[in-house]
Amino acid sequence: MRSLFAVAALAAGLLLQATPEARAADGATFDDTARFLAGMQPSAQSPLAALTREATWQRHAKDFDSEWARLDARQLAKVRAFATRNLTEPRPTLFYMFSGPDYLYANAFFPSASTYVLSGLERTGPIPDLMQLRGRALSGALGHLQVSLRQLLSHSYFITSQMGSHLNRGQLTGTLPLLYVFLARSDKSIKDVSYVQLEPDGTLKPYEDTGRASMPRAVKITFSGSDGKAQTLYYFSTNLANDGVRKSGFLKFCEQLGSGDSFVKSASYLLHGGGFSSVREFLLKNSTHILQDDTGIPVSHFKDDEWSLQPFGSYTRPIAVFSRNYQSRLKVLFAKGKSAPLDFGIGYKWRPNQSNLVLATRKPAKAATTSP
Repeated sequence: MRSLFAVAALAAGLLLQATPEARAADGATFDDTARFLAGMQPSAQSPLAALTREATWQRHAKDFDSEWARLDARQLAKVRAFATRNLTEPRPTLFYMFSGPDYLYANAFFPSASTYVLSGLERTGPIPDLMQLRGRALSGALGHLQVSLRQLLSHSYFITSQMGSHLNRGQLTGTLPLLYVFLARSDKSIKDVSYVQLEPDGTLKPYEDTGRASMPRAVKITFSGSDGKAQTLYYFSTNLANDGVRKSGFLKFCEQLGSGDSFVKSASYLLHGGGFSSVREFLLKNSTHILQDDTGIPVSHFKDDEWSLQPFGSYTRPIAVFSRNYQSRLKVLFAKGKSAPLDFGIGYKWRPNQSNLVLATRKPAKAATTSP
């Protein structure tokens, strides 16, 4: 890891000054750029095709092919099978709070969503421009990308403090390069990438460059899978604490999308406290299904007459740093709820025999009765 950081540091001085204008760089399409970063061949006519002949990229592609094959066998194929068995009536919209750029698991659990809303503190960064990368610069950029992905690929989650450090230096900064890799490796074709601007009332408009050298905080990516179905991913770099969402208009934007499904994992137990109560109440009000590990909404907030809860895996005490977030009610749910086993790892206790998930499903509203 140290050697990869060293290479990335050497390359940092050659940082490309990409403007926040949403365009493909020097004729390379968004999709070709994503495939190149993911270690997959771009189209033959792409100006990036020449770079695939460099030994650095070929090693990168070989490493990623092996890494993704292992990840699919160990995790993603099992997640997809879990979703097929248990997430049988998905909503068109998925809300994934505290996600960072983790489209990978959003897609594995909820592949049919037409709209994904991801959010986290990590910045979007500039749209990747790869055409000037050669030699050491290319090696540094790709090596840095691998380091940024290492935690999620091995443990299913990002560590926010590490992500902030990794994504703020090097030539491929921000969340966009990681989103590109996850989309490409999920067999998606990117159609367009554009920066958007969130207004306090929840409306979105195209990003306006004010000339203050500030990067956009939201991006919209349109893409499709092998079935050609149009899908949209929004990533918002935003503070999800109560003060942040009150000022940003983020939850107002989400409300306009209607009722959706929600996914929470490895969220540092933030939804347990009062500082994130606005997001917690939004999810409870606007979700048809909530799939979460024990870092999500405490089960004490799910009313028995509104929700049914299905546990999966096993619930044990949280890791030491979060020990005070133990839920006795969740322990009872797992003891009495006929917990189904998990054959993949998820969350902070990422080994299959330690992981837990709960699927909360909203109960149909009871019809009002009238006296004769």
